[in-house]
Parts: sequence; C-alpha cells; structure tokens
Amino acid sequence: MLFSGLSRTRLGRVPSRISISTPTLRARAATRPYSTRSASSRNSVKYIAATGIASSSGLVWLITSSARDDVPSLEKRPPAKHSSANRGPSKDEVTSIISREAYSYLVRNISGVDRYDGAQVGSNSPCEDQFVHGRLPSPWSDGDQWMAWGVFDGHVGRQTAEVLQEELVPYVRSRLEQAELSSHLQNAPDEAVQRAIARGFLDLDEAIFNTALDAARSNEPLQDKVDNLLPAFSGSCALLSLYDPVTSTLHVACTGDSRAVLGQQRPDGTWDAIPLSVDQTGRNEEEIARLYKEHPGEENIVKDGRVLGIMVSRAFGDARWKWPLELQQELHRRFSGPAPLTPRYDVRTPPYLTAEPVVTTTKIDPTRASFLIMATDGMWDMMSSHQAVNLVGDWLHEQQAAEKKKQSPPEFADGPVDFERVNERFEDTRKTVQDDNAAVHLVRNSLGGNHHELVAGRLAYDPPHSRYLRDDTTVQVVFFNTQHLRRQ
Repeated sequence: MLFSGLSRTRLGRVPSRISISTPTLRARAATRPYSTRSASSRNSVKYIAATGIASSSGLVWLITSSARDDVPSLEKRPPAKHSSANRGPSKDEVTSIISREAYSYLVRNISGVDRYDGAQVGSNSPCEDQFVHGRLPSPWSDGDQWMAWGVFDGHVGRQTAEVLQEELVPYVRSRLEQAELSSHLQNAPDEAVQRAIARGFLDLDEAIFNTALDAARSNEPLQDKVDNLLPAFSGSCALLSLYDPVTSTLHVACTGDSRAVLGQQRPDGTWDAIPLSVDQTGRNEEEIARLYKEHPGEENIVKDGRVLGIMVSRAFGDARWKWPLELQQELHRRFSGPAPLTPRYDVRTPPYLTAEPVVTTTKIDPTRASFLIMATDGMWDMMSSHQAVNLVGDWLHEQQAAEKKKQSPPEFADGPVDFERVNERFEDTRKTVQDDNAAVHLVRNSLGGNHHELVAGRLAYDPPHSRYLRDDTTVQVVFFNTQHLRRQ
C-alpha cells in the first residue's frame, strides 16, 4: 500500500511559531459550504396553526415573516427583435480587471530586496490559482527575517492550492529548522537546504493524503469527510522561493509547470534571462526518462506530452495518479470521488506523480540589478522567459526615466480581428508599458499588449468559455538591488 508506514500527520498541526506573515490584499475563501441565510433569518419565518380559529375555507394560518410584499411588476412590451446589444470591456475596464487582485510592497528592512509586485487574473470561477508572499522568521537565526513568495496553480478545483497557500511555508520552515547541517548555519551547504525544502514539500503532500484517509475511515458527518477528501482529489503545482538576506541566497523549489526566471542586468544595460526552474511536464525528456525508469515495462505512461492524461509530471494531490486502484474504486463508490483512470489508461504501479520539487540555489549579486519573475503557466503559455525578462527590463527603464511622461500608448491597428487571424502568443510589435505594477504589466502583455481588441476580447469571455482562450494567471515580480524603486 502506498501509505503503509506513513505518519498520520494532520494538517494544521505545525507549531504556530513558524507561521508566515501573508499580507495578501484579499480574504481567504471559506473552504466549508455555508448557508446563505443567517440563523436569525431562518428563525424569522414561523408558521402557527391556529386550530381554534375556523373560516369558510378551513384553517387559518397566521404567518409572521420577513418576506417582502412588493412583488416585482413585469412591464408589458412587445418582444425585442434582437437581444440587447452589449459592449465588451473598455480600456479603463480592462485595466480594472487585470489590476483587481494586484498588490505592491516596498521592502525596507530586508537587505537586497527593494520591492515586489503581484497580480492575478482568473479564468475559472472561482480562480483555482492561489499565492502567498511576505516575511518570515529565519529558521536558524533569532531576530533575522527571510522573505517568501509562492504561486500555486490548482487544477480540478482550488482545494489543494488553498492548502498549499496556508501550509507549505510552515512545513518547509519546520524541515529547515530540523535540518542537520554539518557547517555553520549561515554557511549551510546548498544540498542540505535543498533536501530540507524538498522534504517539507513531501511532508505536506503526505499529510494531505493522510488527512483524506483518516476522514474516510472516521465517523465524521459526510460533509466533513468530503471537505477533507477534496484536497487529495484535486491537485496543484507549487512554485516557492525563499530568500536569505544574510547570505543573499535565493532558493527556488518547483513542483509542476509554474516557472521562475531571474533577470540580471548586463554591463551594457540589457538583461540576461537565467532559468531557476524547469517545467515538469510530459514533454520534459528528463521527466519522461525518470518515469520509465521508475515504471519499467509500462510503455504508454507518457503519450502526446501527457502522463496518463495529465500535463504535469509532478504535483500535489491528484490521488488518481498516486493511490492504488482498489482504494480509488472504494472512494469513488462511497463518496462519488473522481472516477479511476482505468480502463482508459493502463494503471499498474502507482504513484506516477510526485510532489517532490526540484530545488535550485542562486546567489543574488549585490552589485547588479536583478529581478525574479514567478508565474503560473497561464502566462508562460503566452510568452517565453526571455520575452518576460525583456518586458520587465523595459518596465524598469520607464520607472527610471527622470521625467516619465504619462501618455496613451500607441494602439495596435489592423482592422477587425478574430482569433483565427491573430497570433495568440506575445509579439514584440504589441509590447506596451503603461502600468505602474510590473506584474500587471506582464499580465497585460500576455493578453495582447497594445492590441486592445485582443485583450478585451479575451477578457470578454466569462467562465466556462474563457478556459478555451486563457488560463488562470498569477504573477509575482521581486526586485533586488534596484534602489530607485525604494524612493517611489
């Protein structure tokens, strides 16, 4: 059995002293279903049988209610020949949509970090992406602070990504505290740090499944069981960055196909794009080789760039790719969970996916301006790493201009368009710099840049139709050693 010998860790039992400050600009969505009527409103309707009162029509029911008595009146009019003509988002409305979940923070007390920006534009309803950002106590040195940023690309629901948002940083920090380091803590070997971070990822994925199995075997009410099963049934990628200002070290851990890239300025003012993660999908040759080595004799694990039907080769949750077939069938029967992958796919020796991340460690050069871009694949589907770095480099250049003139950017003009006639990916001819937030700037350019009709056309689609044109997109941009941003 996949879970034999695993600890029965329950979510939320990480010591409170390792919690992270997450100054996100929105409240976390509730994870449990709730009634849309308050207790007081439920009790406000009372039906009293007046058995002592008779009338010609039978019993009289005395009703005390908060129901309204002004019944709406539907006007008398002839039917319209056409439905009312609507208009898609205007330029101002486009800016409002892509800026709605944006945030920006100046960082004044963490050496090397000047500012970070973030933005999110959903396509699913509700958005399945989640994110985290903020400072946290150093795992090794009292009084010191680290920084953390994370984006979590959920799929088949948002439940797994919500667990990652709340718990991944505490689990990782707990493992860093426990790490047995052979040298002085401030000069910890990169490999030891990387192993601790990876172990924190695996601990949390194990806890997600242990929580689900404990709930399934418990005497809890059905709704509570389902609530604890959903993070195992759904799935999520995870991209987490931790920055240690004492050593100017950036650790990036990637599970899935969200991506991190470092932009570093050259002496001539241009920018290098340095990959800090590699997409883990069914098109990654190293991942394909790993899977076939782990599952010898199973020739059809990877087909058309997918692992038994799923795009990513590593993820949290996704029980159908990890649990034994018998367990999947049992939970499908008892709780109407996701149907097993069989008979469509040949499932013999799960698990096929893992939450274990690939962790990289990078020294941030204090003498060179640089920035970190982290984004879910909703953005990377539209542009390359080099294009994203150059876009942020252009944005920085505009911020540095001594007298930046606010003006309307030139708009792309090519007559009426449709999606068949236009390249959906970013093109340099559509580049625009008009947003004060670097993450919003990247989102706008990924949607079409200065081609307002293309951007507005994509945003005009609501769920579920929007999923054919764009994915949930979450972006974070962190600036290092760009002191002019501190003065804004």
